Amino acid sequence: MDKAKSNTKRKALWVAIGIIAAIVLLFSLLVTQMPKGFTSDLELIGTGKPAVVFVYDPNLVSSITQTEQMNEARDHLGDNVHFLLARIATPEGEAFISKHNAQLTELLLFDPAGNLTKRQLAVIDANELMRWVR
Repeated sequence: MDKAKSNTKRKALWVAIGIIAAIVLLFSLLVTQMPKGFTSDLELIGTGKPAVVFVYDPNLVSSITQTEQMNEARDHLGDNVHFLLARIATPEGEAFISKHNAQLTELLLFDPAGNLTKRQLAVIDANELMRWVR
């Protein structure tokens, strides 16, 4: 009888370990699939890589759609391009908007030296963004 209890406890332990391992694996997969955030560090413009800056208003649906397209483009382009946000209602974002006379939901492309080369209102799909940079 003690042997049966021992085997049952051992099986329960392995089941518990298996469940914990499955939860950890699932959590890891979810974390790796989450979209990466965008930085608002506009000082990255002109640091040797092209930069796409999006004038971001969190209250607009088009902002959410555009950041999804930017995420997709970033997945393909990797770290060869800076994808940045100029957030409204922040000192840095408002200074950028004023300096470049930018509009809400506008995308601006800067070359590696920091020169403004293109601008267009959102929503621009990922393929078009990749063509912009190339």
